[in-house]
Amino acid sequence: MDELKFNKLFAGVLLAGLLLMAGIKAGDILVPSHDGHGHGGEHKNSYPIEVAEVADTGAAVAAPAGPEPILALLAEADIAAGMKLAKKCTACHVFEEGGKNKVGPVLWNIVNADKGAIDGFGYSAALAGFGGAWDYSALNAFLYKPKAYIEGTKMNFAGLKKPQDRANMIANLRSLSAAPAALPTDAEIASEAQ
Repeated sequence: MDELKFNKLFAGVLLAGLLLMAGIKAGDILVPSHDGHGHGGEHKNSYPIEVAEVADTGAAVAAPAGPEPILALLAEADIAAGMKLAKKCTACHVFEEGGKNKVGPVLWNIVNADKGAIDGFGYSAALAGFGGAWDYSALNAFLYKPKAYIEGTKMNFAGLKKPQDRANMIANLRSLSAAPAALPTDAEIASEAQ
């Protein structure tokens, strides 16, 4: 092998080695290893999140108990405001007597009706097997957060968080009947408040 070819071969190997080393160094700069020196170690987040430590005082934090009582609000509830709230429900429900089920069941005469009992509507297994009636307390809990009240329900509605809105909606539903359900008694209101 002549001297010129040997020099070219040596220069090629040397250049390949230098390019390899430069690539490794560039990789370490662009994507540092866990400890910044290529040795592994503790992983650090690119954007560290500061979390304040809270001392345990021994007192348990009370979990949300659910919807506020609304029986006392029903006698003075605004049916017109309930009708206005119900307009967003018309995409899935019909409120007229003799109406046809849509994505959701017809809600005519729903107060005190059995749960999962509207003819011709395909209820979720969760709601169909839940049992009981749509009394004022059940409607209050369901309208507050349907998926929390009946886990597995098909109803995709976030709920009404304000007690007055739920009372207005329930008063509207109560009015949708040939013989509206009786308003709660003072004893029922008192027992709900406890």
